[in-house]
Amino acid sequence: MDMVKDKNKIYIFNKGTVLVSLLVSTLLLGACSIEKRLSSSLNHNFKQSKILKENAVGFVLYDPANGKQVFEKDGNGYFVPASNTKLFTFYAALKMLGDSVPSLRYVERNDSLIFWGTGDPSFLQSRLKSGHALDFLKATTRKIFFAPGRYTGLFYGKGWSWDDYNDYYQAEINEFPIMDNLLSVKMRNGALQIQPKGFKDCLITDSSSSSQPFKIQRNLIENRFTHPMGKPPEGFSQEIPYRLSIATTLALLSDTLHKPVGVVQMAMPEDAKTYYNVGTDALLREMLQPSDNFIAEQLLLVCSNELGNELSTEKTIKHVLKTYLSALPDSAIWVDGSGLSRMNLFTPRDMVMVLDLIYKEVNDQNLLFKMLPAGGKSGTLKNAYPKTEMPYVFGKTGTLSNVHNQSGYVLTKKGKVYIYSFMNNNFVLPVSVIRNEIGRIITGIHEKF
Repeated sequence: MDMVKDKNKIYIFNKGTVLVSLLVSTLLLGACSIEKRLSSSLNHNFKQSKILKENAVGFVLYDPANGKQVFEKDGNGYFVPASNTKLFTFYAALKMLGDSVPSLRYVERNDSLIFWGTGDPSFLQSRLKSGHALDFLKATTRKIFFAPGRYTGLFYGKGWSWDDYNDYYQAEINEFPIMDNLLSVKMRNGALQIQPKGFKDCLITDSSSSSQPFKIQRNLIENRFTHPMGKPPEGFSQEIPYRLSIATTLALLSDTLHKPVGVVQMAMPEDAKTYYNVGTDALLREMLQPSDNFIAEQLLLVCSNELGNELSTEKTIKHVLKTYLSALPDSAIWVDGSGLSRMNLFTPRDMVMVLDLIYKEVNDQNLLFKMLPAGGKSGTLKNAYPKTEMPYVFGKTGTLSNVHNQSGYVLTKKGKVYIYSFMNNNFVLPVSVIRNEIGRIITGIHEKF
């Protein structure tokens, strides 16, 4: 023990305690020093970047370990998030769904099985190629009846662009989707492959057209798909949203099950049972990595299945904002699940908070990073960063015309994890230029800190 005197007091110190206190102080000062250098470096980057001066930019870097914001530039500014919206949908699903995705609600009455849709996008989803709900319907010896009416919303989300109706990323929304709500046409080994097969007779040759490249165009209001004369080239592949209707749903399901499926008008009773299809984690990965708009939209309907009989995107969004995201630093304007709508408006601070909540909710960094696109390795970040032995960026991109955002997690060489949101709107440069500038700045964080 050591004693130190002054004219008023006597202080007694334990040498071990002093050593620990000095070590903690040194570590804290070191951390503060790193954060100051990082903040200074980012401030310099943004001031010197000629590219970022030409558009609206918002950026926030956050340290989840100590709950501190390291740096921000217009972090409270509102931006069109595009597919960064899927991070909000991701969080909603984490909070509202269990380990498996509810696919059917059903009752058995005498010799009949009556079922209602939940909006489940995994039913016969093209990439998952598995699930229990189809086997359940195949196995029943009862007569099968579909009861429509749980979803009464529009087949497009609020603010969607109508002239994208022929593009794969804008499949229509309904309560019982089948095969991604897309017609798939491929040319393989000299033969045309069509899924679902029931649309084979809906393909029509336009004898007045021989235009190239070969492209299939659906009629705006009906399932009539025209294409130019001649065969498509080997390797041709196109996916086109088909028009939804109860008749189409029944026809496709009957064809898949190889038995008739009827329709009945019946409200879903409270005692309706639930049949589950695929694991929730697997479906979330299929939404996030290729940035699947169809899965994102339908997931909000699946979430609303947990709230009552009505399937409603708006109902889910209101519930999530009120129940789980009431502490957002800025009021989010959130209208769809995928980010196709330009009516969505989020701030970088909102994005960072949602990413922090996701990080805590999953509570497994390895699992979370496997679900997200990885820089240089997978999903929409595969070409945004160099290929490295260990990816150092995991997150979500968001792109529309004149919009490109990136929000996620960056790992530094010193083992630190930072959360960031980098939002860019109203630019006229090529997206690749913006993407490269984001990559340069985020890679600098990884390399130097």
